Amino acid sequence: MASVTLKDLFKKYGKLEVVHGINLDITDKEFVVFVGPSGCGKSTVLRMIAGLEDITAGTIEISGRVVNDVAPKDRDAAMVFQNYALYPHMNVYKNMSFGLTLRKMPKDEIETRVREIAVMLELEDFLFRKPHELSGGQRQRVAMGRALVRRPEVYLFDEPLSNLDAKLRTQMRLEIKLLHQEVQNTIIYVTHDQVEAMTLADRIVVMRDGYIEQVGSPMEIFQHPANAFVAGFMGSPPMNLHPAEIVAGADGLKLKLSEQLEIPIPKRENNQLKEGQKVILGLRTEDLLIAHADDENPADLSFTANGTVKIVELLGNETNLHMDLQGANLIARAEGRRHFSVGDQLQVVLDLTHLHIFDAESELSIY
Repeated sequence: MASVTLKDLFKKYGKLEVVHGINLDITDKEFVVFVGPSGCGKSTVLRMIAGLEDITAGTIEISGRVVNDVAPKDRDAAMVFQNYALYPHMNVYKNMSFGLTLRKMPKDEIETRVREIAVMLELEDFLFRKPHELSGGQRQRVAMGRALVRRPEVYLFDEPLSNLDAKLRTQMRLEIKLLHQEVQNTIIYVTHDQVEAMTLADRIVVMRDGYIEQVGSPMEIFQHPANAFVAGFMGSPPMNLHPAEIVAGADGLKLKLSEQLEIPIPKRENNQLKEGQKVILGLRTEDLLIAHADDENPADLSFTANGTVKIVELLGNETNLHMDLQGANLIARAEGRRHFSVGDQLQVVLDLTHLHIFDAESELSIY
């Protein structure tokens, strides 16, 4: 059972505390992704698990064994670095086999393992090339292969795709996902790219400033963000977040976004809303749609407003429209084949089924 448990994990550099009492249980064969902005402490946590950073306080357990004082080579965890960390004077075969050679493994066993992983990663034709003769994607495969031949209980990935171009990142994401399905080991993966987190993870750990903000499946994180930070960080483009005030209307409470725009709040049981409360509206771009002239009347949980296009972002299959919606700046999503220009006057249908409201002070979800 390759489980990993973090208990009250702290890290300080002198008087500066960068990780603040993290608790997390990672189960056997789980693919967990730590995600957050640069400097949030995610790579520090990964390096503490690997044994490359000392722990200030707390414990790390791998498969039930406390490894705080265990050397990195004896933790049964293999790390794949952002910069590949290959030996430039060694060919691919020697880079992949180096760790096994240090362990004095029999040569025939080393040969078997390296050849097996080389076939899996499509590196069999490059085993006797040096790193400088390889592309970025091939170098990353070699770094992964070096970890795989060790057959550890836990694989640790530290932003392994950040040095690759967009097309190669997409390809390598798929390869890492397929790799996990094949080797069925526990993987802990660090990235600042929320698309990587959404596509790879069984569970996502969202971090900010050394704290865990939320832990959950990709869809839990996306559909039910615990606070405004998670809502704004996860999703591409991010969720619309706009300051608002709760006001009373003839048919119930409304969100006042500007002097011209008040949005009705669908009734839900046990919500914490009250008149005069300062809040933050949250609505994803896919819930703001451009109306067609022949559209039927909107559904009950929707609201139509007039808007002016300020910026057009063409993405091919879809278009993001930055709108001035009666005094509120929000992003709407439209079909990629429809043509839009700056200054267009459009009707925007807000689907309120997935409306989020966060408290302005605490930023916690309250609706």
